[in-house]
Amino acid sequence: MDLVALPAFADNYIWMLHDGREALVVDPGDAAPVRQALEARDLTLTGILVTHHHADHVGGLQDLLPLLRGPVWGPAGEAMPVDVTPCSGGQSLQWKHLGFEVLDVPGHTAGHVAYFLPGTPAEAPLLFCGDTLFSAGCGRLFEGTPAQMADSLARIAALPGATRVCCAHEYTLSNLKFALQVEPDNGELQRFARHCQSLREQGLPTLPGTLSVEREINPFLRCSQPGVIASARSQDPSVHDEISVFAALRGWKNTYR
Repeated sequence: MDLVALPAFADNYIWMLHDGREALVVDPGDAAPVRQALEARDLTLTGILVTHHHADHVGGLQDLLPLLRGPVWGPAGEAMPVDVTPCSGGQSLQWKHLGFEVLDVPGHTAGHVAYFLPGTPAEAPLLFCGDTLFSAGCGRLFEGTPAQMADSLARIAALPGATRVCCAHEYTLSNLKFALQVEPDNGELQRFARHCQSLREQGLPTLPGTLSVEREINPFLRCSQPGVIASARSQDPSVHDEISVFAALRGWKNTYR
């Protein structure tokens, strides 16, 4: 299977998996990049995964239906603009020979789901996480609570370290700027920031990243670390546990420039 990041809008990625004949796409907010990729590679679209209901993730669904020769899977707890096969945490779904596990990851939206593809001896695991986890960051809490999002991120962080994290936005450099404010002495974070800056200067995506790296550089996955706790308390002295650390960080990031 080939994994391709299709740029859309200002900073979205529509992820595509294909075997040279059939393709699966994730969160097609815009149909045009998907159509172009299918035509350029002579692929048939046979599946779509949707993580949540925001327009930049579902806006292309209606236009892609005439091309689709298979199901649209989407979160059971959210309204979708087209008919979908509803999914919720604990379920599995099959596309070709691949079996995806569905994870409930509320926080960004109330019914947000992610799709995890376990690894094989030849391929590292894959995670399509929508707007829940970003490289060095996480999504805003539009509909969920800090406790929900912290729990969702913990569920993701427990996946294998080799997991390739396919986020839906190229937010990495701005997230790293904030992460360095939180943990300025984190050497791994400093190295990763230099690496990502080089990638972007070459016009290359910073994604997919790996979960093992995210555990070392993402402050929202590091709410038990002393340096992260200290930085959170500089914003909110009442911080007393990991959820309040997360809430303080997320509130800080909301206004950080």
